[in-house]
Amino acid sequence: MALGVSTASRLNAADIDLNRTLKGIEDHYNRIQTLQLTFTQKYTFQKRARTEKGELFLRKPGRMRWQYTAPPGKLFVSDGKFMYSYFPAENRVEKTPFKETDDMRAPLAFLLGRLNFQDDFREFRTQPDRDNVFITALPKSDKLLYSEVKFLVSPDFVIHWLSVTGQEGSTNEFVFENEKKNPPIADTMFRFTPPPGVEINDNTQHE
Repeated sequence: MALGVSTASRLNAADIDLNRTLKGIEDHYNRIQTLQLTFTQKYTFQKRARTEKGELFLRKPGRMRWQYTAPPGKLFVSDGKFMYSYFPAENRVEKTPFKETDDMRAPLAFLLGRLNFQDDFREFRTQPDRDNVFITALPKSDKLLYSEVKFLVSPDFVIHWLSVTGQEGSTNEFVFENEKKNPPIADTMFRFTPPPGVEINDNTQHE
């Protein structure tokens, strides 16, 4: 599934209130303590692409669980301090300090209010997409993992599609569906216990 900018727009560019839209997005996600949704992810790099699917669980502060159904068993878990990346096909786990992870899922923690648009981005471009707003945001710093973020926002300030462009030229596109605000999520969902016999690459030795 992919969402694009429609040529049949019901919302005019002049009607877009950028500040109101950004504040609406921030308010929507800042008020949420937990979030659950399904996602479709398309990763593209050097003309090669792969599409994966799964379910995402988020909790403030900084806790995430990306639970993949395709490919089955693939898992990314953050307990707020460390990020654990499990690749069952390789029988391997990567453990990295969350703030130092180079995984492009990390920027998506802003869905739980970690992002202040005006603090983090220097420029915004908007385009109508029917009743929705398509926003391109350029970060203030060129030292971040990403050089550009694009997202599609509905009138209720929910993000339905998001694309992160990496500094190396990769793109990670996400379609978000079936959003549930503040569902009960057990703490155990954000704890990672490696399967027996798995190879663990611990990148936290200096911690």
